[in-house]
Amino acid sequence: MQEDEYLQLSGIQHFVFCRRQWALIHLEQQWAENLRTTEGALLHRNAHDDQQRTCRGDLLTVRAMRVHSARLGLSGECDVVEFRRSPDGVPLAGENGLWTPYPVEYKRGRVKPTSCDEAQLCAQALCLEEMLCCTIPSGALFYGQPRRRQEVTFTPELRTLVENAAKEMHQMFRRGHTPKSRPTKGCSACSMKDLCLPRLAKASSVADYLKGALKEP
Repeated sequence: MQEDEYLQLSGIQHFVFCRRQWALIHLEQQWAENLRTTEGALLHRNAHDDQQRTCRGDLLTVRAMRVHSARLGLSGECDVVEFRRSPDGVPLAGENGLWTPYPVEYKRGRVKPTSCDEAQLCAQALCLEEMLCCTIPSGALFYGQPRRRQEVTFTPELRTLVENAAKEMHQMFRRGHTPKSRPTKGCSACSMKDLCLPRLAKASSVADYLKGALKEP
């Protein structure tokens, strides 16, 4: 794909979590903040606060690294990419030796029951693989509440999930289509719920919805 057709890589996380959420944000350009999104923004800001590129021995750390994939039609930014010196690695501009990339994505809260975070991390790895002509077997998600990493293996199934999601995102973007709401347990914690109005999907009619809303304190 051409660069002007690229979609935001971070949208993979929204899309796998909820296609309607992705469409509201990336098609309709709507956004709403809540405590979770604010905490997440602060966590990412702290991750990028240090020097952008540091090297200690056999570990090179690059923060806020821009990545892209012409095959997937995605572009974005990795929170952190750790490069470990390795004879099986790839050459890097301005560095001696060979290095193996290891993407690390920062998330607030805890591990989610869906694979949306893993999909975003895998999308970053696929971009890095295309840019550096290498294979990346795994990366890590750092969650803010337990304050520890969870390693993610980029299995064929996870790679296929990302590839299919990217393809569907482009199809939906070209159509300008926002899917209908499909309420789940995750709706109550979503910052977009007041814009999405998931409860309308459960109402048998507008009159029933308004009647229920008027009864609320």
